Amino acid sequence: MPQFSLYDEEFHPSPWQRTWLSFKSSHIAMVGLAMLGLFVIFSVFAPILTPYTAIEQNIDGLLLPPSWLPNGSISHIFGTDALGRDLFTLIIYGCRITLGSAFVTVVLAMLVGVSIGTIAGMLRGLRSSIVNHLLDALMAIPTLLIAIIIVAILGTGLVNSMWAITLALIPQFVHHTRSFVRAEMKKEYIVASKLDGANKWQLFFHSILPNMIEMLVVQGTLALSIAVIDISALGFLNLGAQASQPELGVILADGLDVAYLAPWNVAVPGMAIFLLVLSINIVGDGLRSALRKRVSH
Repeated sequence: MPQFSLYDEEFHPSPWQRTWLSFKSSHIAMVGLAMLGLFVIFSVFAPILTPYTAIEQNIDGLLLPPSWLPNGSISHIFGTDALGRDLFTLIIYGCRITLGSAFVTVVLAMLVGVSIGTIAGMLRGLRSSIVNHLLDALMAIPTLLIAIIIVAILGTGLVNSMWAITLALIPQFVHHTRSFVRAEMKKEYIVASKLDGANKWQLFFHSILPNMIEMLVVQGTLALSIAVIDISALGFLNLGAQASQPELGVILADGLDVAYLAPWNVAVPGMAIFLLVLSINIVGDGLRSALRKRVSH
């Protein structure tokens, strides 16, 4: 039974609640969030959800068609590859490696980029001009090209490719953080904090950082899609994850050898990469729209 209230109180949502209400009002954004949540569930609970292991081979079941084809079997929903491995299991573990690696990469790049960007945003004079020109030069180079150059120096492998993509993503976080900090430093509440005797670290942790979190969520979401594409691309080019690791780019590259005999070996991992990147981009775009609506109101 609802409680009786003599006075009707207006509901004033917090900034995060207002952002969520705006985000929830977009059906496309909610579909993207559901898709991304499904990929996260697959990544976290891969050993429970898969009927086989990622390295389990069946020489009696090479290139079995997927279950929706006339001669397919429900025991292998997406069919099998040239080694007899269950393609559904490979995709689940591939999402785990690709999405997990991309998430770790973005978190590391964000921590380093925000630190450097904050310092750059508080600089003035010649030092600020040097940082600006250096950032402009790095932002003009595609992240995948930077990652390939770094992998060529460090060597191939999943860990080296993660380090390479981290270094390639750092300039983006530095650029956005620096622009945000420079804009915030001119606002009245920062000037008031300075007059109260706050130093630069206190200004950042108590005044700037709480207002920066939403910007970092949006930029981190967009950087996550870039990281997924770059990790898959490096794996496809045999510069990242190697054949022993079930990564989406590696699975796609292995499927090219038998594309004419078993086209589902290319279509399924390619569709998985497409849907993963699409869901991340939809969520990122939904967050940007929600934040824009909240600021405008």
